[in-house]
Amino acid sequence: MRENDMLEKDEIFSKVLRAGRRTYFFDVRATKADDYYITITESKKFTEEDGSFHFKKHKIYLYKEDFTAFKEILDEMTSFVLNNKGEEVISERHQKDFKREYNSESSEETTQSEKSFTDIDFDDI
Repeated sequence: MRENDMLEKDEIFSKVLRAGRRTYFFDVRATKADDYYITITESKKFTEEDGSFHFKKHKIYLYKEDFTAFKEILDEMTSFVLNNKGEEVISERHQKDFKREYNSESSEETTQSEKSFTDIDFDDI
């Protein structure tokens, strides 16, 4: 088999979902027996302090015999999340104007514990 024939088998059908630092690749591929399966790859970009970056990838292989059960569970899980939390993203780090507010009780507790703290110098022992 020619190399081009192998590449064509690997890239049967593809879709890409870009989501911030994450990119999801959905690919239809062929087995050696020329049957199809799906790979779902999550690629996440990490930037180092020096400006360089690397990607971490995670891949799921999904075969035809599992399509129905996988889809049913995925539909059930996504419906559960959307029905209970809606579609709006509520994560703190996703809110551009987020400012951390501290609970007044916890600051009072800290003040009380700081008041009861005794500073001991090792020369005193």
